[in-house]
Amino acid sequence: MASSSTIECPPPMKASSNGIFQGDNPLHFALPLVIVQICLVVVLTRVLAYILRPLRQPRVIAETIGGILLGPSVLGRNQKYLNAIFPPRSLTVLDTLANLGLLFFLFLVGLELDPKALRRTGKKAISIAVAGISLPFVLGIGTSFLLRATISEGVSEGPFLVFMGVALSITAFPVLARILAELKLLTTDVGRMAMSAAAVNDMAAWILLALAIALSGTGRSPVVSIWVFLCGSGFVLLCIFVAPHIFKWMAQRCTEGEPVDEIYVCATLVSVLAAGFVTDTIGIHALFGAFVLGVLVPKEAPFALSLVEKLEDLVSGLFLPLYFVSSGLKTNVATIQGAQSWGLLVLVISTACFGKVVGTVCVSLCCKIPFREALTLGFLMNTKGLVELIVLNIGKDRGVLNDQTFAIMVLMALFTTFITTPLVVTIYKPANITKSEYKHRTIQRKESSTQLRMLACFHSTRNIPTLINLMEISRGTGKRGGLHVYAMHLMELSERSSTMLMAHKVRNNAMPFRRKGHVSDKNQIVVAFEAFQHLSQVSVRPTTAISAMSTMHVDICKSAQRKRLAIIILPFHKHPRVDGHLETTRGDLRYVNIRVLENAPCSVAILVDRELGGLSHVSASNVAYVVTVLFFGGPDDRESLSYGALMAEHPGITLNVVRFIVDADIIGDSIQLDMNSDHHVKETEPDEQFLKELKEKVSNNDTIKFKDNVVRDSEEMVNSIRTYSRCNLFLVGRIPEGQLVEALNKKGECPELGPVGNLLISADFSTSASVLVVQQYRSKLPGDSLNSLVAENTKE
Repeated sequence: MASSSTIECPPPMKASSNGIFQGDNPLHFALPLVIVQICLVVVLTRVLAYILRPLRQPRVIAETIGGILLGPSVLGRNQKYLNAIFPPRSLTVLDTLANLGLLFFLFLVGLELDPKALRRTGKKAISIAVAGISLPFVLGIGTSFLLRATISEGVSEGPFLVFMGVALSITAFPVLARILAELKLLTTDVGRMAMSAAAVNDMAAWILLALAIALSGTGRSPVVSIWVFLCGSGFVLLCIFVAPHIFKWMAQRCTEGEPVDEIYVCATLVSVLAAGFVTDTIGIHALFGAFVLGVLVPKEAPFALSLVEKLEDLVSGLFLPLYFVSSGLKTNVATIQGAQSWGLLVLVISTACFGKVVGTVCVSLCCKIPFREALTLGFLMNTKGLVELIVLNIGKDRGVLNDQTFAIMVLMALFTTFITTPLVVTIYKPANITKSEYKHRTIQRKESSTQLRMLACFHSTRNIPTLINLMEISRGTGKRGGLHVYAMHLMELSERSSTMLMAHKVRNNAMPFRRKGHVSDKNQIVVAFEAFQHLSQVSVRPTTAISAMSTMHVDICKSAQRKRLAIIILPFHKHPRVDGHLETTRGDLRYVNIRVLENAPCSVAILVDRELGGLSHVSASNVAYVVTVLFFGGPDDRESLSYGALMAEHPGITLNVVRFIVDADIIGDSIQLDMNSDHHVKETEPDEQFLKELKEKVSNNDTIKFKDNVVRDSEEMVNSIRTYSRCNLFLVGRIPEGQLVEALNKKGECPELGPVGNLLISADFSTSASVLVVQQYRSKLPGDSLNSLVAENTKE
């Protein structure tokens, strides 16, 4: 006979207190308690993320560990702490907020997956994804039989088998993207393959999860599971036929560069909540509806990026960590006791790693991928993350996973993700693989008919018009084998960098703008470069550097080495104001430029952009620029003049070559020069020979004008330079040689520009001309050039 004992339920928590002065304990009320919980979670996870940063671990590791530390495994062993900060009656509010944040996060995850990109995924990536799902899924089912016979007795067999299979076969797409970006593998062949395979894997995992949820109904007829699955499928089909048209209509009314109308954002967010309500009513899970809606939002328009920018910080930074705490409160590592339980933990970890790595490696080798890269792919595909925790929490809430099995699976996910970075760093070293030697590292060369390969870097659309106009005048006559340009977008990797942006850039990295069977994304940057390529017949390929600003120079220099470039064009860290003076755009960009100058495998030029040609691309027939080269002597000046001579091949360019010579009869206070010394003769001999050969070569070109300016001192030199201030572009060497320039301030405001470059950007020098400061490649920079950079770099 059943006992009829009365259970007294605690009263519900009120929202806010009357304050401690009226005798209320704030921790006994829902609002102040949840504020304390959020602050505690965010602070702890951020501190852990900072501690783990030297190990290059993704933030999900810190958040998972933080959740476990706050739960019954560590701090929760103290019942006073647990009852004060996480009392049982507060968990409903905490779980609701956590799941609300998770709902919108899964919408963002859906935004990161592009169905069109999945259809374009190659056979290799699909094969790797299928192998990475199939073998772990089968092994997970096999492991589930052993777990049911030991620590999971009495659980429903069907749902348990499916949940275990899904849990072991998942690859965390967002976490993988973060790891690849941190390791600078995002734009490598391995990175692109891993991202494509993980995207397919992620989509398949959600389908399997929906199936697992449909099967996990408690105490109901199997017919109910069929109805759940059919209704869920009907919901997805309805969304596929209706949602894209609505979102496309919204996206067409959002132009790039302008804020998205608030009504569209609000309507989208309400739609996400409504989709979550529908799928929760069906019995799948509210998260599934949000994810499906995110997948169906058009990825090409700025509308999707605007949604990411508005949601990402609040959701990922504030609400998402609550989910890890909610998960951590359910994880009690103390339930793993005895040799049997720890042995099962080792078995689950080994099975998960074996299935992913072996399955991926075998198929990769069949696709003729080298073993080292195949093994790297295997460990990358073994990355777990938030989606894994979602699967486990749903299984726990539905009674499919008990406390001990849940703790084992959480530790498995944590371990497999933690080991990914150190194993990949140990196995795969792309720096050694891509290291190569090549001949043409400068513009100045004997074989003038060879192709010029250039890397043009930009960090915003502000730089695009001037870069395109610079490319136009750099293409010469085409007799040199043509101009081949890589347009590199410098994107800072920060904690809020969207995986969608990473995946989109990776898919288009170093690929032609026009590809057969592919409609390129019509954003402002692509349209500009695509139009220029079509009109000028210059080969332009997009590429991307996604990195922290402190290591951005590594991406630039490696790309230059790998693509065998002759020159890198870098944007200056300042831009002109309306009054003509320069103001800082990005201070950290300056240190990127300095490090590139120190480590570049080819010549480097820094472009001080004063809107060369205006705010749009000037067609070849309308080009009418005056370019002035200030020549003092030395390798850098010879390189800048070589670049100027190339520009002069364009019919719209007039080139003024101004050589400054010290008046031999004058000895000023600032100039002491022995014109007859052996050192002087040896120093100027390469310049004389270079000028002689150049004059002979361009003798038939009337657009090139040489002029020797004999000056008495630096003041006269500066006044002479002022007479050319109405030109469109100045070309100067970074470190000119000769005692004339020694009178100038060599340190200047920006040593990376050299003395003449600093003169041309100073407030005292009035000009609207853009400035290109060139440094010629040498295997080892001379002392003066290197010392100025090192001294400035150490100030950072």
